[in-house]
Amino acid sequence: MANILNKIAVLGAGQMGSGIAQVFAAKGVSVVLIDTKEEFVARGRDTIKNSLARIVKKGALSQEDADKTLARVAGSTLYDNIKDCDLVIEAILEDEKIKKDCFAKLDAIAPPHAILASNTSSISITVLGAATKRPKQVIGMHFMNPVPVMQLVEVIRGQETSDETTASVLAAVELLGKTPVAANDFPGFVSNRVLMPMINEAIFALFEGVASRDGIDNVMKLGMNHPMGPLMLADFIGLDTCLAILNVLHDGFGDPKYRPCPLLKRMVAAGLVGRKCGRGFYDWTGGQAK
Repeated sequence: MANILNKIAVLGAGQMGSGIAQVFAAKGVSVVLIDTKEEFVARGRDTIKNSLARIVKKGALSQEDADKTLARVAGSTLYDNIKDCDLVIEAILEDEKIKKDCFAKLDAIAPPHAILASNTSSISITVLGAATKRPKQVIGMHFMNPVPVMQLVEVIRGQETSDETTASVLAAVELLGKTPVAANDFPGFVSNRVLMPMINEAIFALFEGVASRDGIDNVMKLGMNHPMGPLMLADFIGLDTCLAILNVLHDGFGDPKYRPCPLLKRMVAAGLVGRKCGRGFYDWTGGQAK
């Protein structure tokens, strides 16, 4: 089984990418965090710095170790920086065409032994692998948000993913102190195949006037012991991301039970996509739900 934890690259310095970079760097791995603009890279490193500061404030990490972790994360806008990486994790926009183009580009630059992984929450690993000349070394690593806190990582095998690649990634996830769950390549994998229909049904319940927003969320929090209601969770995930995943499920299975609620489509069209834009089902002005 190959050691893939010498040096890694994370493509995409957003919330997920910066979180992935942080957890690897915290375990002593050298990471290069890549995005299209210097300002995005800088913002990603600031996200890591702020996250580490919160851990230090809680007393769970020394300032010295936090500084060392941040120092292991180099920023770049150049794909060439993946030439000496053992593992490249893509964490960019949830769009099949953009991801396929990205994997073709990574395949041309990454060293022959490198594993190419996607943090996709729903897009076919088989399709992404087919965009490369190394489909046996393409795999899904679906981290949960927020990455430094959540324990689960879905590890998804594509049609051609090799046993060795799978074993290496499962071992890497365990070395991060997280719990890997192996899944095969079906639309939505496990997490979103189960989660998104629930969120979609909650939106339908609101759309049809079954109950208020707070009523729906309180039923799931107080009645089902969920830490937050499905409508608030949708805002956290991003309504545009929820819609993209539901479209993958609907197209992939051809089953009307995955049809996105018209209210969800309308809100995304209006740009009301949740916490990241300040408005969704809740008002997030100032970063907290109102």
